[in-house]
Amino acid sequence: MTRRPTPANWLSILLLGVIWGGTFAVVRVALDGYGPVTVACARTTLGAAAMLALMRAMRRPLPRLDRRTMGYLAAIGGLSTALPFLLLAWGQQYVPSAFAGISMAALPLFVLPLAAVFSDEPLHWRSATGVGVGFAGALVLIGPGVLAPGAGLSAWGQLACLAAALSYAVASILTRRCPPIDGIVLTALSLGVGAAILLPAMLVIEGVPGWAGPRAGLAVLFLGLLPTALAALLRVTVIRSAGSVFMTLVNYQVPVWSMAIGALALNEALPWRFFAALVLILTGLGISQGRNLRALARRAQA
Repeated sequence: MTRRPTPANWLSILLLGVIWGGTFAVVRVALDGYGPVTVACARTTLGAAAMLALMRAMRRPLPRLDRRTMGYLAAIGGLSTALPFLLLAWGQQYVPSAFAGISMAALPLFVLPLAAVFSDEPLHWRSATGVGVGFAGALVLIGPGVLAPGAGLSAWGQLACLAAALSYAVASILTRRCPPIDGIVLTALSLGVGAAILLPAMLVIEGVPGWAGPRAGLAVLFLGLLPTALAALLRVTVIRSAGSVFMTLVNYQVPVWSMAIGALALNEALPWRFFAALVLILTGLGISQGRNLRALARRAQA
């Protein structure tokens, strides 16, 4: 049974929003010294090592690895780590980090229709309305003529970021359907699968990486440790103490932090459509998750 959110829970939610919102700016910095496959691979491999160490320290046992469970782990690992990390790293060569952060806000909007088709969660009229408003925001975000001749790699970078959000959404549905596995163990094994996919790809495409200097090197270390090991531990702690509904508050923070950090730390320009898209996407989230938000408000006041 979940309890009323504590001050520690609120602080954890704020910290998660900053960490995940700042991840896109850090990816941009890492790309100044490394190729996109190397950035994605280093992030996944370091994260896997940290999570496996955490799993061992917390004495979490491995699940029974039958064929069905292994199939889910392979799919979840590919779609929640290897593919989206690679798509984001490649796409961020051509788009601002703020764009990548806002595109991740559309993730729950992808999840809702997918869950209605492939899971046991019906899409009610309120959720459908929210999805429609949110997708309008996604269209505003990418702007007109995204695939017009001469649009260049910037257009493909935008689509890569949105494809990463879709990949995360599909992985979320698979995670819900996956046989019961401890959250820390599932995260560690999923990252291990992602590392197994990306490591040979990195060696073939970009070769063995060297030290590219403190700025890019520390950015890669940050990506492997904070948004994975620390954030995963905070996420599990918050969900267990305050509930998964409370955890959804992070979705509203990440795009705001990504825009603020991108503008302040990287001097990124923020066109008006970014703000319009953010308002539409967050409005769509608010409409689709209205019941959960009202339940959270009642619990916070109890």
